[in-house]
Amino acid sequence: MSIISLSLTFSSAWAQVAIINDQQYVGEDGTFHIVGEIENNSSVPLNQVVVTATFYDVNKKILDTVSTESILETIMPGKKGPFDLFFTNNIVSQIYQYSLNIEYKPTDYKIESLEILSSNAKRDMLDNFIISGTVTNHDQKTANTIVVIATLYDKDSRVVAASKTYTQLEYLKAGGITPFLVAIFDKSQSLKATDYSLIVESEEYTAVPEFPLGSGIILVLSVIAYVMFTKRPKYSQQSLFV
Repeated sequence: MSIISLSLTFSSAWAQVAIINDQQYVGEDGTFHIVGEIENNSSVPLNQVVVTATFYDVNKKILDTVSTESILETIMPGKKGPFDLFFTNNIVSQIYQYSLNIEYKPTDYKIESLEILSSNAKRDMLDNFIISGTVTNHDQKTANTIVVIATLYDKDSRVVAASKTYTQLEYLKAGGITPFLVAIFDKSQSLKATDYSLIVESEEYTAVPEFPLGSGIILVLSVIAYVMFTKRPKYSQQSLFV
């Protein structure tokens, strides 16, 4: 299904905030998704970032409006945060066009003290896409409620999927290291992925400059067995109103 995207509109006059690398798809469960990234080229951090999609039929009649939040809670200047807006209404087959709107608020800076030390991307025995790795805290204070966010890209650098997980240790002291595991379960989307990015944040901190994954990484297709962490990862689905 190919659906036309209308021009983006913004609730703020800041043209430095934009939606990029977006595309739509229908998941294996029949759910309609719009995935992409919010790029913050302003001079201040942003939070309470909400993406709203308005759906139209072929006659430009509004069918419905759906909203979701950025998966990354605070988007620092010069950074990007992914979103996954999904729609389960039975009128999906009537959607011809959609427009996107962003709302956001300026917020305080977070200290850049969390770092992703390593990552490894493979597929498990059920062909789910799995990224595992480790995170450290460079600050002198404890980092609380640490989240790792993975964004997968296709060969054209468009977002194909995004998900998040909590690290094994909920609280990470200064100099501490904790593992993480994030999974993408939509096989049809993850099979399109040729590259990925990771970002980490906590209640107090955000990431040091992005983990240098390199460009054009070909994802490993070998089958591996893995052990789930004691704290079951949570994923990136957001509450919608339809």
